[in-house]
Amino acid sequence: MRVRALLALAIVALSVYIAVTVPARLGLDLRGGTQIVLETRDSPTATADAKATDRTVEVLRRRIDALGVTEPVLTRSGDRRIIVELPGVQDPRAAADVLGRTAQLTFHPVLSMAQDAPPAGPEQGAKPDPSPSPSASPSASPSPSPSPSGETVLADEDGRRLRLGPSSMTGADVSEAQAVIDTQNAFGWYVNVEFKDKGADGWARLTGKAACSAPGDPARRVAIVLDDKVISSPQVDESIGCDTGIVGGTTRITGGFSADEARELALLINGGALPVPVETVEQRTVGPTLGAEAIRSSALAAVIGTALTGLFIIAVYRLLGGIAVLALASYGVISYAALAALGATLTLPGLAGFVLAIGMAVDANVLVFERAREEYAQRGTARKSLRSALTAGFRHALSAIADSNITTLIAAVLLFLLASGPVRGFGVTLGIGVVASMVSALVVTRALADFAVARKAVRRRPLWSGIGSTGAVRARLLRRDPDLMGRRRRWLAVSAVAVLLAVSGIFVRGLDLGVEFTGGRLVEYSTSSPVDADRARDALADAGFPRAVVQTSGEGGLTVRTDRMSNDEAARIGETVGALAGGEAEKVRDELIGPSLGAELRKGALIALAVAVGAQLLYLAVRFRWQLGAAAVVAMVHDAAILVGVFAWLGKPVDGVFLAALLTVIGYSVNDSVVVFDRVRELTGATGARGKSIARLTNTALLQTVPRTLNTGMGAVFILAALAVLGGGSLTDFALALLIGIVVGTYSSMLTAAPLAVVLQERGGRRPRGGAGRPARRPVREEEPSRA
Repeated sequence: MRVRALLALAIVALSVYIAVTVPARLGLDLRGGTQIVLETRDSPTATADAKATDRTVEVLRRRIDALGVTEPVLTRSGDRRIIVELPGVQDPRAAADVLGRTAQLTFHPVLSMAQDAPPAGPEQGAKPDPSPSPSASPSASPSPSPSPSGETVLADEDGRRLRLGPSSMTGADVSEAQAVIDTQNAFGWYVNVEFKDKGADGWARLTGKAACSAPGDPARRVAIVLDDKVISSPQVDESIGCDTGIVGGTTRITGGFSADEARELALLINGGALPVPVETVEQRTVGPTLGAEAIRSSALAAVIGTALTGLFIIAVYRLLGGIAVLALASYGVISYAALAALGATLTLPGLAGFVLAIGMAVDANVLVFERAREEYAQRGTARKSLRSALTAGFRHALSAIADSNITTLIAAVLLFLLASGPVRGFGVTLGIGVVASMVSALVVTRALADFAVARKAVRRRPLWSGIGSTGAVRARLLRRDPDLMGRRRRWLAVSAVAVLLAVSGIFVRGLDLGVEFTGGRLVEYSTSSPVDADRARDALADAGFPRAVVQTSGEGGLTVRTDRMSNDEAARIGETVGALAGGEAEKVRDELIGPSLGAELRKGALIALAVAVGAQLLYLAVRFRWQLGAAAVVAMVHDAAILVGVFAWLGKPVDGVFLAALLTVIGYSVNDSVVVFDRVRELTGATGARGKSIARLTNTALLQTVPRTLNTGMGAVFILAALAVLGGGSLTDFALALLIGIVVGTYSSMLTAAPLAVVLQERGGRRPRGGAGRPARRPVREEEPSRA
């Protein structure tokens, strides 16, 4: 007992220290910013393998550093994907343009004006006229017209077409580029370029050859081309001698740049060319207000939900209930410290998972307390004390705790391995929460409970402990002794009808698949005044988006979803929505999923569900007889089908957050069934079970575990109800899905899995095996609750 107490104290103290000294890493959906997922593509000259992607990451890192973004994160995912996180960047247009450019900088001699050039304007002097902004899309410029000799025809800054010779130099010859403002000659911003050793010689040769042409001759010009667009084509100054050129290894690129344009051009030149082209396959932008609101609402939901759960547990289990509340507090500290120590990113679904795990952490405590109540009820024959009953409760509840938590861990691991983005963060927090709940229940609760029940005042008044009576629910069930398994075929028929009604919603209403699974773009706006959805659809159709799907949510909330939308088109939609609202529309969420990634995520979701079913069946087949495992898996599929069908009837989106909720419901459903079947296995292996029918044993196991099932469900319901009311947005749908799943899962574990297990075992003609190596126990003799 003393060793256990010291261990609990050490774990809690270490967790408090980590929680205070190591800050948790918040995801972009909580602190605001932009996440862009890029995918490298093969080019005619390079293959997009892991090495090319690594080189691309380094080039992008130099570009982002030049942008001045605070704490950017770049990671390679697989061989071709790059995840870029830009905290605080709310307008993804500039970032996407800079990241996606190949930045092929070349220097060309100008041969002459092209034959099909329009009439020339005023003669260009030593300094060029203002050029188009270097941040403009390359597709806006005329396409180059290469010839077999390597010549190219491009439009200059004024739109006049030039014949350019093959490139003499590239961006690889540049040492450094810097944006500078000319304060003496009032030329505005320009880019000062320094060449490397060979680059300096090449620049002198190029400009020296151009200087041999007469002033005003197009051949005296040098064209500086970025991504097949002439950004500057100045004439070589008359003071430069023929074949001498500009020496010193420096030059300046002028073009009437603004400060931002000059800085962007400089960082592109410094960053160099990407080894292979990249394509944006996913882009998410979250406003800082949405992230702050999510943290605030989730924290409030956690406080309120935990308080209600604590009051409920104290009302049911009294002193030990109060100890369980303390263990819940230690669970929160331990799981938070684990997140911080592992450097895990806390995302919006992850935050919801953290709140949810508080409710689920009650489960292990409830399992122990209910078993301790049963053990203490045998005191008439075994003369058990409170302490010995509690010890026996921990010992006999261990297998159920392990089995139920392992099934939830399977769902968490699948989320981490098969999901992506914020949903993967949910898998991490859920897995950490499961481990932390077991530590808090088996170490912290055990140490505190052993100390409490050993006190003389508690021993004299066993009802104070919370395990001195069987409880109101168990007492009522023992008095009535309902034969639930006698109506097993009726319960199975009810379950079948419920599944048919729910699944019919998929065919009648259809599934509203989110952009994660269909591809496209979804933008959510917050407006100062409500915008009618029909007016918004008409206005967006007039603006060139006839297929936009418009939905309103709450006051001043409006979402627009399209098949595909560029950043410029998204800006135009925002202006349209703002005009309808009579002011500016604030973008609170922006998600873009490429069609290839959408198909991949769709496939991944199906694989995740299939693997979840297979993994659960395999685990349960090992731990139990296959009939019990099959019954638990059928109940799990029953719960998942009803949840999907209800969301179809309600018209709720089936997206990545819903997938996280669905896999959690799968874990919860099997969790409940495992507790019942663990008791069936125990009763089957006990002495006195011989001669009893499978239906009778299962019915007894079901009645003995009903209090645990109801109390655990109520603990989670309080948390989820608070999250559904206070969460807002996707958190509300997440909490709603889990509430539906808990209600359906509680029903199915008792009245779908158990009846089906009886039917399968009766047809198989075999009894369920007892626990391997477990000594036979005499049958539990239930008694009326103490009237003391």
